Amino acid sequence: MASKLIILMVNTDPRNGEELGAPFFQATVAAAMDYEVDVVCTATAGRLMKKGVAEGLVVKEGSPKTVYDFIKDAHEAGAKFWCCSPNLDLFDMTPEDLIPECSGIVGGAKVIEDIMEDDDAKVLTY
Repeated sequence: MASKLIILMVNTDPRNGEELGAPFFQATVAAAMDYEVDVVCTATAGRLMKKGVAEGLVVKEGSPKTVYDFIKDAHEAGAKFWCCSPNLDLFDMTPEDLIPECSGIVGGAKVIEDIMEDDDAKVLTY
């Protein structure tokens, strides 16, 4: 049985709040079930790793819970968040701009290596 879940957020657009709940909720559940969870935010979803972005977003209009609250829940459960390196240039970010829940920056080769060489990993994409 797999022991690691890799969630790739590549097609999830922060401008569409309703797209943001499921990946973070599933990361929280998987981490609570004692699976190792890595959430890699790349492309447009990479903006979510920048301080101030997720705090201003909600999954459902009128909800008191922000997308950043979902990220904090997943992080507290044990999920690790990663920003893909091209996002720094794409969104004019520096490592200091990343939210504290972001464990660091990864490149495409690291993501591919984790997916292809870890037989104990399963991948979800959003």
